[in-house]
Amino acid sequence: MTPDENTKTPPTDVAIDDIVTDGPILAEGVDEEPVESNRRLFTGKMFLMIAAFSAFYSLFHMAALNGWSVSGLTGVDIALLPVLPMETWNFRIVHIAGALILGFLLYSARAFPDEDSGGKHPIDILTWLAILPALYACYTALGFATDIANGKMWNGIDDGIRNAEIYHFGLPLLVATTLGIVSGWARARVRGAIAPADIVLGVCSLAVALYLITIFGTLMRNSTGTPFAPIGMSIAAVAGTALIMELTRRVAGMALIVIAGVFLVYVFVGDLLPGFLNAPDITWQRFFSQVYTDAGILGPTTAVSSTYIILFIIFAAFLQASKVGDYFVNFAFAAAGRARGGPAKVSIFASGLMGMINGTSAGNVVATGSLTIPLMKKVGYQSKTSGAIEAAASTGGQIMPPIMGAGAFIMAEITGIPYTDITVAAIIPAVLYFASIYFMVDFEAAKLGMKGMREEDLPKFKELARQAFLFLPIIILIGALFMGYSVIRAGTLATASAAVVSWLTPHRMGFRSVIKAFELAGIMSIQIIAVCACAGIIVGVISLTGVGARFSSVLLDIAAANQLLALFFAMCIAILLGMGMPTTAAYAVAASVVAPGLIQLGIPTLTAHFFVFYFAVVSAITPPVALASYAAAGISGANPMATSVASFKIGISAFIVPFMFFYNSAILMDGTFIEIARAGTTGLIGVFLLSSAVQGWFWGARAGTLVRVIVGLAALCMIEGGLVSDALGVLLAGACFGLQKMFGAASGMAPSSPE
Repeated sequence: MTPDENTKTPPTDVAIDDIVTDGPILAEGVDEEPVESNRRLFTGKMFLMIAAFSAFYSLFHMAALNGWSVSGLTGVDIALLPVLPMETWNFRIVHIAGALILGFLLYSARAFPDEDSGGKHPIDILTWLAILPALYACYTALGFATDIANGKMWNGIDDGIRNAEIYHFGLPLLVATTLGIVSGWARARVRGAIAPADIVLGVCSLAVALYLITIFGTLMRNSTGTPFAPIGMSIAAVAGTALIMELTRRVAGMALIVIAGVFLVYVFVGDLLPGFLNAPDITWQRFFSQVYTDAGILGPTTAVSSTYIILFIIFAAFLQASKVGDYFVNFAFAAAGRARGGPAKVSIFASGLMGMINGTSAGNVVATGSLTIPLMKKVGYQSKTSGAIEAAASTGGQIMPPIMGAGAFIMAEITGIPYTDITVAAIIPAVLYFASIYFMVDFEAAKLGMKGMREEDLPKFKELARQAFLFLPIIILIGALFMGYSVIRAGTLATASAAVVSWLTPHRMGFRSVIKAFELAGIMSIQIIAVCACAGIIVGVISLTGVGARFSSVLLDIAAANQLLALFFAMCIAILLGMGMPTTAAYAVAASVVAPGLIQLGIPTLTAHFFVFYFAVVSAITPPVALASYAAAGISGANPMATSVASFKIGISAFIVPFMFFYNSAILMDGTFIEIARAGTTGLIGVFLLSSAVQGWFWGARAGTLVRVIVGLAALCMIEGGLVSDALGVLLAGACFGLQKMFGAASGMAPSSPE
């Protein structure tokens, strides 16, 4: 899972002529992590220290989630770590604090210049001085812990305790946090060295965690949001919120920060707003004493990132270490490269496979697009079309079972629906989406008269088929889930199997490779953890102000006039909330704002959340802010806006399929076998006809305007899912086919000009 691609470059600069050679194409470097422009590159002892911390951070989660102990391994009754097993809130606090510390050490406040600028600077003196109040805040938090351990009663109304929390903990922490964030922007730094400001922020992150673990370990947990809450709890939450937002800005861009900032402002001005936006008057102490709990930052999003997400990031890191990603892409070339427009179809298959181990649409683009986009341009696709195909296909990786990025885990956490039920429900929609993109690129290739790639340019399918055992970790994951194992146990077994399978390849994973995989997982997890924590801020605002419930009432009012209009309105809000945001955060926010309203309309919980999830995902290819399309444009060299418009066109079915959920729940495996089979079949025919209408290619020939209109109507009839509408759709498509063959131009159905 990778950070925002506004700051990314592909792993290598690959020229077209370097890819298309007289020999077979072998994907290499697909599993390599691109280096962001603000990521530090360490060497020597510093590299070893950061690598060790990153590996320990991942291993800590694996141990905690599985309850590992030395007694379980050797029979000796000694805990692996004094903190295992951990209380839930404490575990989540440590989870966030570790990501903050590692993130500030790895990611600079801004991009590094082409030439590193070192030397001393007056701001450094001020920054280094800021570490003193940060350390003092840590010391004070430890002192509080000692006092509580010695039996001192702690409450939020004792003047002595209140003064100690304000002057000995709160003010030093806020001063250090503010100076650290501001001075981080002062000047460019040497890429191989950690800036003093980021050391300060790391210490501040530790101080926040120490205090919250201390206070939440007492009866004070029950006082959150009341006048009895210690003032230090609110101050620690203010600093923690600022630290989370700063790290999120560094690793995921400004979009989520702007939205989180708007919600935070809303907390304190909501009582001044009219209509459904009006909110109760909430003091900053009450709000912040509650936002850093399971009602906000430590809520569902962090619950998922600290369990399922980081576990599957470790799984993805093990797959990368064993070069399975390279194999997936090569397998896609061997399977689809011979078809007309071969590289575009390779992009579809490769992105779908990589989507199972990559958690962001834009990250998927960078991983596979650096190879497929130049090849698509080579065989005749326009630059914008090449980028659009990759963007649309990579976005589909987020809806591909069994992992579905991170959204499936958050959906399971929020709805209480078993994860396996969610992955099963996702099968037909995923098939429809990828089938639609396949039809789109195939019709485009047909219009342009393209052919497949040469046999000698492709990997040998028979040779790759002999390595099909590399799919075993995915198969074991799916099998374990449906055998009744927990998600954590299934993910652990799949991770272990990835290491075992690697011994059958040249990329054998020994002790060093395993540690390297854990190190990579720690780095990969930073963005998603920061994003989930930042989304938790927004979720906290929604739950504490009640704006979600008021938004639901607005949807109900609209639905009273027109239910389809209410769904359209919900779609627009979900896309708007998701623009420029990683999928995980986009869905988490939309699920809090939009999904409850849909459920109140009478839509089943699973259908409502899938509806929101799909539009949160496709926001990555929706103009004007389309992260996946922009990442693809960076590789193809096309205009970003033109690429985003083209990717919207290619992925148009994703904007139709969610409405299919509403009209026909059998699409989500809710119904009898016959109902599900009919829904899947008619849906597949519908997306075929929709692709024909959009691309202007119907049944082996260019389609004129009238043909495209009629075929489009037939597609909508088939997609609606009723028996009458299906019959009407078949009748329209059949009549259109007959008229085009019989009369051609004489019927007014002459082919339109090439696009």
